[in-house]
Amino acid sequence: MSLHWMHVSAAYALVVGGFLALAVGAALRHGAARRRLAALDPRAARRAAEAEAS
Repeated sequence: MSLHWMHVSAAYALVVGGFLALAVGAALRHGAARRRLAALDPRAARRAAEAEAS
């Protein structure tokens, strides 16, 4: 394998790794926002109580 293709492979791996890191970060932020909204939103508790009652 020539030196050029090693650099291309390394750059590709860095890009894929970067996008993967961004996706994991977004998923973690989404989960935290969902938990925060569930704690702050009184409608969530009311909907859960209505679902259990029916």
